[in-house]
Amino acid sequence: MLEKVKTPDDVKKLNLNELKILSKDIRERIIDVTSRTGGHLAPSLGIIELTVALLKVFDPLMNRIVWDVGHQSYAYKILTERNDRFETLRQYGGISGFNNIFESKYDAFGVGHSSTSISAALGIYIGKELKKNPEKVVVVIGDGAMTAGEAFEGLNNTGGLNKNLLIILNDNTMSISKNVGGIHHYLANILTGKRYNKIKKEVWDLVQSLPKLVRKKIITGVRRLEDSILSMLVPSSLFEDLGFKYIGPINGHSIPTLVKILSNVKQHVEVPCLVHIITKKGKGYNFAEQDATKFHGVSAFNNETGELNKTKAKKSIPTYSQYFGKILTKLAEEDEKIVAITAAMTDGTGLKEFRDRFPKRCFDVGIAEQHAVTFAAGLSIEGIKPFVAIYSTFLQRAYDQIIHDVALQKLPVKFAIDRGGLVGEDGPTHHGAFDLSYLRCIPNMTIMSPRDGEELKKMLKFMAGYKKGPIAVRYPRGTLHNYPELTNTRIYYGKPEIVLEGGDIAIITIGTVFKIGYEVYKKLQSKRINSYLINARFAKPIDSELLQNLYDNGVKFIVTIEENAIRGGFGSGILEKANELGLKFKKFKMFGIPDKFINHGKISKLHNLIGLEPKNILNIIFNEYAKSN
Repeated sequence: MLEKVKTPDDVKKLNLNELKILSKDIRERIIDVTSRTGGHLAPSLGIIELTVALLKVFDPLMNRIVWDVGHQSYAYKILTERNDRFETLRQYGGISGFNNIFESKYDAFGVGHSSTSISAALGIYIGKELKKNPEKVVVVIGDGAMTAGEAFEGLNNTGGLNKNLLIILNDNTMSISKNVGGIHHYLANILTGKRYNKIKKEVWDLVQSLPKLVRKKIITGVRRLEDSILSMLVPSSLFEDLGFKYIGPINGHSIPTLVKILSNVKQHVEVPCLVHIITKKGKGYNFAEQDATKFHGVSAFNNETGELNKTKAKKSIPTYSQYFGKILTKLAEEDEKIVAITAAMTDGTGLKEFRDRFPKRCFDVGIAEQHAVTFAAGLSIEGIKPFVAIYSTFLQRAYDQIIHDVALQKLPVKFAIDRGGLVGEDGPTHHGAFDLSYLRCIPNMTIMSPRDGEELKKMLKFMAGYKKGPIAVRYPRGTLHNYPELTNTRIYYGKPEIVLEGGDIAIITIGTVFKIGYEVYKKLQSKRINSYLINARFAKPIDSELLQNLYDNGVKFIVTIEENAIRGGFGSGILEKANELGLKFKKFKMFGIPDKFINHGKISKLHNLIGLEPKNILNIIFNEYAKSN
């Protein structure tokens, strides 16, 4: 079917039976490609029938379709002229794993973070209205994303303005991990309501007593009636009170039902409307249905066994996230005041072991980073030691709370910033490129970053005892580094580790890019060029004594290496401190992430593109060193 269905117009020509066949082909295509490239498999499998129905009913260039997060839009990509490039999914130079307005005319809005869709769609609709061409705008948002405040801000504004938006609530009881909170329980109660299930059981029992031929016909009719029964019995007041016409819940895998309801909404509803569909995450692929969390965002795998394609060597090395969770659990065994907070990322941030060991001290607040930070501030007021584990890119969403609710009050909230640096195939919406920059300018904030796993362990222990204000540790995606040949010394506040010393060049690194600095150091030594190798440990405060000593000892050339934006980052901090001290080093070179958004692709490829690799750094050092000598 995919050989003849290339565009949304082709979808419109298909009958209902052909749409079912198309859905099957899309499901097989997505499983096949993601088994080789990795990607967000389970979310996309759960929404294929809806995607097909949407393109059967709506024109995506006229009735703009805004996907929340966008990780569930693989079927949409396939059906909007990108199937021929689908095998390049998340590869450098290939198509993105999310919606991207620079990639396709069919992508109405760029996404990657949750809960932005309703606000964006309202803006798009009103923009069309102001240009005198209002057309219904469609939003697809998951129940997990509905736990975030921005989604309700959008709902409130849309209902108040009474604009012609169609919001499709994809309810699969999951975001990445299992959903939590009152909204989740409200939606769950709809499907477990006593009245609905009592009627369903009575009707089903009656049908089973009938002759086989009659029973088959009646079962078909009853299934068609099920959506109508649900609509009569659902307590829909939450959305109706916000100004929306509520329809549902309905079977999100029934193409005939979806096409009928979406067609009716398109033709007859001109007010804000919310259609509530029930889907199964991972639908049609048994392994993903059984473990939707594992297959939410997955690396390459064997599609026949569901096993991930990981090398035996790497299986024995924990990731930084896993090691963080393990060490925090051990610290919590010794200190009952330690609690953990995450925003719908218990598994992703490595907190599963902590949650299992201390269920009453582990708080998954849903996709609500702002709440997570202020919640931690409140805990801190009472003398509790909250560790807030959030990906770097998602912590951006809580910036005001970090400043106003935590730093301003000098509260000792502990931030565990996961995925610091480039994350690879998820691309610019998920790279942790800015945390050192956006935290470094905040008064009272302390920022650390370890060179390896052993240093992360020491930093977490240091954080647990720190009481003078907020403190953060940032670490990358990937497995632990280890340097058995080097001594790992004690952590002292604000003090770096001078690993190796000598010469008039100083290589100063922050975090796990120490590996790059170490390789540069060894290459310089092989050329008989002596240098200092310094593991900064702290991005804030910058140690004045270190810079003064380097200057006094004849260092002329400072090289800083970080996996963060150069603008406002760690290197900028070193330069600012040198300027403050009046130290005029002859040469100063900063290596990090340049002033642009970095595309998706393998991390090694991205490092090569931005010059964050030993070969490039060495070439520049050799050139500069030759000029000065």
